[in-house]
Amino acid sequence: MLEFYQAYANYKDLMTLTQELIQQVALEVNGTTITHFNGVEIDLAKWEKLTMREAIIKWWPKEVGSPPTLETLGDAKRLEEFLNRSLQHLQAHYPQITTPSNEVQGVDLERHRELRSLLLLINGQRILLSGDFTEAVKAISPALNIPMPTGSVLHKPQSLGKTIAGIFEAVAERNLIQPTIIYEFPLAVSPLSKQKPDEPDWVERFEFYIGGFELGNAFSELNDPEEQFRRFQEQLDQHARGDEEAHQMDADYVRALAYGLPPTAGEGMGIDRLTMILTGARSIRDVILFPLLRPQTSASE
Repeated sequence: MLEFYQAYANYKDLMTLTQELIQQVALEVNGTTITHFNGVEIDLAKWEKLTMREAIIKWWPKEVGSPPTLETLGDAKRLEEFLNRSLQHLQAHYPQITTPSNEVQGVDLERHRELRSLLLLINGQRILLSGDFTEAVKAISPALNIPMPTGSVLHKPQSLGKTIAGIFEAVAERNLIQPTIIYEFPLAVSPLSKQKPDEPDWVERFEFYIGGFELGNAFSELNDPEEQFRRFQEQLDQHARGDEEAHQMDADYVRALAYGLPPTAGEGMGIDRLTMILTGARSIRDVILFPLLRPQTSASE
């Protein structure tokens, strides 16, 4: 993992730096910005930028009906109603979807699995918005490959943000093959990021994706010690209610902020995954530096 910070910069500055950095590294390593990964040609000089909400709308599966609107994704009640309609649409138009794929015959099993997982996701997120975490887990547990927010009985703003993040991971992430920057994340999943001045439930954060997975995470650093302490307290409350992914209190970090931090943007980048993209490696085990050990084989092998 490569981490770096830039003082007197924000997340938009790091978006530009990230694109230039990846493009230059590709030229230095391969002599071209074109690479091939999983049989797909990828141009590391061509980037798309979408907000998380725009990505959900763009890649909403057509089988589930019309995609949500920006207004729907900004209101917990509207989103809950939309997910209810989506669930009813799936059940009405794809009655076999409630059947496990190993019991279904004569259909595209891969597509059946995707739709079934999406149904389970929608049902779980729908229940989560109502505040019943236990029932949401029961609804979604058959689809273990689907992202599921952790926690206990969550407040509405937290539920909305985590639900939107979960939906994004389910419907959009696997489609991000060409270089893509996803920006503007919910505050609920970004405890260290600075809020947007015009939308306090969203933060100045982005992740970038290539080849269908995330390679980096960056944001404008929150440099208000009182606000950071309040967010850590919220995270502790969520952890006490069962959210194992909630951030722990970092008193040293809050103390350091109290001494002063200029406007700063920070980024973490997965070097191993970037190496996979540049070399076309199919497994991270082929590029990871540590551990270096491989199974010992005889000379004849």
